[in-house]
Amino acid sequence: MKIKQSLVALTAGAAATMALATQGVSDTTITLGSLQDLSGPIAGFGKQLRFGMEMRVNEINEQGGIHGRKIDLKFEDMQYDPKKAVIAAQKLVNQDKVFAMLGNLGTAVNMAVMPLEFSKGVINFFPVTAARQMYEPFHKLKFAYATP
Repeated sequence: MKIKQSLVALTAGAAATMALATQGVSDTTITLGSLQDLSGPIAGFGKQLRFGMEMRVNEINEQGGIHGRKIDLKFEDMQYDPKKAVIAAQKLVNQDKVFAMLGNLGTAVNMAVMPLEFSKGVINFFPVTAARQMYEPFHKLKFAYATP
């Protein structure tokens, strides 16, 4: 339930950031992206994150989505490599036109992709890291849930 509430909050927050982030939201769909290690050194963790997110997104979509919009969650394998993460993020942001990046795995990955995300008005939502840089310095497109 907390994840749905968080996703609803993300969608509700969309109105506040819509001036910046207009991509990825249509009348029927909210497109989200996630960078996970699916074949690298911590793939066991990244795959479980992906499975958990997919399961919850499927449940939300079966219940009618968020404000009538189905969630389209796209994953890219960055093999826990910041350079590959930037390339993957460029695809998600520029080609797939995601509204937000959800649960990106790792501090180095998030640090590498946040400048791209923010320059395009894409929200960094609940990165899977407790690093201070995920919430400091303040940025209106940073939403972290863990602190060191």
